[in-house]
Amino acid sequence: MFIMENLNRPSWDEYFMKLAWLVAERSTCLRHHVGAVMVKDRRILTTGYNGAAAGVKDCLKLGCLRDALKIPSGQRHEICRAIHAEQNAIIQGGFQGVNIKGSTLYCTHSPCALCAKMIVNAGVKKVVVGNIYPDNFYKELFSEAGVEYSYLTIKNLVICQKE
Repeated sequence: MFIMENLNRPSWDEYFMKLAWLVAERSTCLRHHVGAVMVKDRRILTTGYNGAAAGVKDCLKLGCLRDALKIPSGQRHEICRAIHAEQNAIIQGGFQGVNIKGSTLYCTHSPCALCAKMIVNAGVKKVVVGNIYPDNFYKELFSEAGVEYSYLTIKNLVICQKE
């Protein structure tokens, strides 16, 4: 029998946030690796990461359009090959026929304005984020719509991304 000593079992929030960071490893974005996990009743419903639409070339093959045009993070979201992680998690719910209403979204980064609106309309009740993205629109929108949000930093987590 194998017994682990000093087991530091993660809380449910830590567990799902760590999974979001793992999902982010599939990202094809050269700027930010973002991952999202939709959870309800401690069960994973869907996941998503930021990357190009299925079947089309991504930034790993073509380079970053936003870098080429010198567009700063948090601006002009529509000029990008990638679909955001939150959007992909929501889309997967529809694609697979999974009801995400009333779920919690764990995401490595706070949402942009577009994702925040989708989160509200998808009926997500809570959002837990690990990093702050330079777009604060979501705070007022979530407050008005009654979507709970919080921040959770995972200690000793190594993140590799372009600065």
